[in-house]
Amino acid sequence: MPDWEKRFRAPRVSLPNWADDAPDRSLFVSNATGKYELYAWDRKTGEQRQVTDRPDGTTDGVLTPDGESIWWFDDGHSSSVPDLPSYGDEFGIWRRQPFAGYPGTRPEVDEPAVPGLDASYPAGLAIGRGDGPVVVGRSTDEGGSTIHVVRGDAAPVEVYRHRESAGVGDLSHDGSLIAVEHTEHGDAMHSALRVIRPDGTTVAELDDTSGGTEELGLEVLGFAPVDGDTRLLVGHQRRGRWEPMVWDVSSGEERDLALDLPGDVSAEWYPDGSALLVVHSFEARSDMWRYDFVSGSLERIGTPRGSVSGATARPDGSVEYLWSSAAEPPVVRSTSGGVVLDPPGPAAPASVPVEDVWVDGPGGRIHALVQKPAGATGPLPTVFDIHGGPTWHDSDAFAAGPAAWVDHGFAVVRVNYRGSTGYGREWTDALKRRVGLIELEDIAAVREWAVTSGLADPDRLVLTGGSWGGYLTLLGLGTQPDAWAVGIAAVPVADYVTAYHDEMEALKAMDRTLLGGTPEEVPERFAASSPLTYVDAVKAPVYVSAGVNDPRCPIRQVENYVDRLAARDAVHEVYRYDAGHGSLVVDERVKQVALELAFAQGHLPG
Repeated sequence: MPDWEKRFRAPRVSLPNWADDAPDRSLFVSNATGKYELYAWDRKTGEQRQVTDRPDGTTDGVLTPDGESIWWFDDGHSSSVPDLPSYGDEFGIWRRQPFAGYPGTRPEVDEPAVPGLDASYPAGLAIGRGDGPVVVGRSTDEGGSTIHVVRGDAAPVEVYRHRESAGVGDLSHDGSLIAVEHTEHGDAMHSALRVIRPDGTTVAELDDTSGGTEELGLEVLGFAPVDGDTRLLVGHQRRGRWEPMVWDVSSGEERDLALDLPGDVSAEWYPDGSALLVVHSFEARSDMWRYDFVSGSLERIGTPRGSVSGATARPDGSVEYLWSSAAEPPVVRSTSGGVVLDPPGPAAPASVPVEDVWVDGPGGRIHALVQKPAGATGPLPTVFDIHGGPTWHDSDAFAAGPAAWVDHGFAVVRVNYRGSTGYGREWTDALKRRVGLIELEDIAAVREWAVTSGLADPDRLVLTGGSWGGYLTLLGLGTQPDAWAVGIAAVPVADYVTAYHDEMEALKAMDRTLLGGTPEEVPERFAASSPLTYVDAVKAPVYVSAGVNDPRCPIRQVENYVDRLAARDAVHEVYRYDAGHGSLVVDERVKQVALELAFAQGHLPG
């Protein structure tokens, strides 16, 4: 088996989540059986047990605070045909089972956790202690966003409803307060906060989207983990980046932490509420710090150079974190020493480190990450692997996809274009109105650097990406037809107007924010940003893969684009698979990468 395939097949584990009041009980995700599924882990006994087993995998699960039950999200419920699940459609219900499993034979299907609620898209979940409330966030295309409170066996009670996107942020330690993130003002990129009681009455509001010339976002990071403590940890953008503050929702007092760290800063509470665990992201890498509330001191927690993709403070004061770099596979470590959770089987083969490149672009300096085969000199066949989101960023973290291209002799360039996170609010918010076109300006600037620097062979350039990266791939092939030799788009937006009408409601709201309205209100903007507008200009061979159950980049709009390619006999291939916005099955993912590699190698000159 080649190394690139070993990286996909190597067993992996997520950062384990643990029950607040039973910290020896944990829940994690692993692909050990060839699908990503949920696993329960009793740290006292060392026993690990597979919790879910569905044909297309399962990743969304939550432990109750007492550690007695596991809630997991069962999607695939949008199909109109009975007993024919549409796995991957993200539309479903919460189910539950005991942490220890069932005695004897396992039931065929876990019981619904909230029998009175129909299937929906999930919009947050918070589970109270003892007989405290359970708070369920939901979203449907017809009903907008709703939040329900459930107590015991009583029927769910709706406490919030709005047409725009909203969700459950957190539930206070004693179950008396619910934090809600909402976009009632109509800007889906910048949330406001409302704290309500379980009966739906409002306690406090925090909104940075009004009263200024620019919209600023807020996010819920969590209530203080102490009964009666009404402090809420909040992420804000008041100084042009994400950073934490503490808001007492009872008194209205705001404590500005003003941490002297560049880049974006997030945080979570230590279990006793005396300190914050700070995760700091800057220029595609991250590290950790401890902020002490009494002294106001900030102490660095040592981690290797690379990326921390998740971290949690344990009751004993230690910190567990999931770390990796582009060269080294992910591992769950602890500040108390050693590996916390070692997956079974051989580790993934290492890859090559990334090099940082800064390129002057039309909107400012652009950060790109470059990998190339060890010892190789250019000009090389080069893959521009474009990240999704768009509010995301590529980082110095292990990724099997780019490593596969490197193994096959390609250089790989990943661009954190305008719209990416991690470089300040202005950089993230810059793509409004000229959606797609702005990102491609930055990609073009980095492409020019790659060619003129001698890294990339201009006749052997591949543009590829998934989700928003797939969208930018198709848009780039049409608006920059002479720049690319091959295009490979996974789960893309291909026809922006049809995608808008078919996608889930939360993404409709995002598109209205990005483009300033609906396709009927601003048709010229949708046309300018739609790959379908430029499909007849595409010269490069095009490979497209799509999930038939995808609610984010629905299949109909992909078919519209493919039909236009076929109508003029353009060189293209299409691969459709029975899943949603990507697959959780390892065999399927390996198959897709093999097809992408073969398509590029078969159509590149030389």
